[in-house]
Amino acid sequence: MTETVSRFQPGTFTPDPRPASRAAMLTAQTTLELKLLLRNGEQLLLTMFIPITLLIGLTLLPFGDLGADRVNRVVPMVMMTAVMSTAFTGQAIAVGFDRRYGALKRLGATPLPRWGVIAGKCAAVLIVVVLQAVLLGAIGMALGWRPGVGGLALGALVIALGTATFAAMGLLLGGTLKAEIVLALANILWFVMLGIASLVLVDTVPDALTVIARLVPSGALAYALEAALTGAIDWFGVAVLAAWGVLCGWLATRLFRFS
Repeated sequence: MTETVSRFQPGTFTPDPRPASRAAMLTAQTTLELKLLLRNGEQLLLTMFIPITLLIGLTLLPFGDLGADRVNRVVPMVMMTAVMSTAFTGQAIAVGFDRRYGALKRLGATPLPRWGVIAGKCAAVLIVVVLQAVLLGAIGMALGWRPGVGGLALGALVIALGTATFAAMGLLLGGTLKAEIVLALANILWFVMLGIASLVLVDTVPDALTVIARLVPSGALAYALEAALTGAIDWFGVAVLAAWGVLCGWLATRLFRFS
């Protein structure tokens, strides 16, 4: 009896399944989340159109007494709005409805760990915020905005901190409550925090009210970003943002649910 000789090396067709690397999983999840963010019309309204409209309108139209350097006061406020819209409101609503429709539950059944889902969402948000900052900064410069020495670097650091803080808040809200409640509450909080942060544009605010406003994440980011873009550091605002971020991040890791 003749022995059959294989033309292929041993193990050529042997299955060798193994999980993807952490970097590959994170890249795939981030790409997916980024596509979902950029394809959503409501998200684009919050992340792009509203901030651009506010920047151009508040700079060119005579609303309020913002002094001679009007655009220099408007740019930090609008960038804060963009960060809050993307990292908090948009993130919370997206996570809430992902949970409602079972998308996160299905992801939870895959080899992708919980940290991968959360990290992918945060990375996608950070990419969108970077695009927002570049676009708003370019429009601001076209309107006459000129940051101080070291302002761009300090501003980038403050924006990164603010993004992390608001992303943690969005994950906490969207990952714990029902989608309908998240939708209503996220939009209400957006308007409330925007109104609080707008105090940065008013020079006649009492000191006590200013301190209260700076204890709110939106107010802390607005004041810290205004200082950073002039080349200074608002340590109080940075500390408030860090405290909110740590607290909400810790609560989100404890209370976040996939369904």
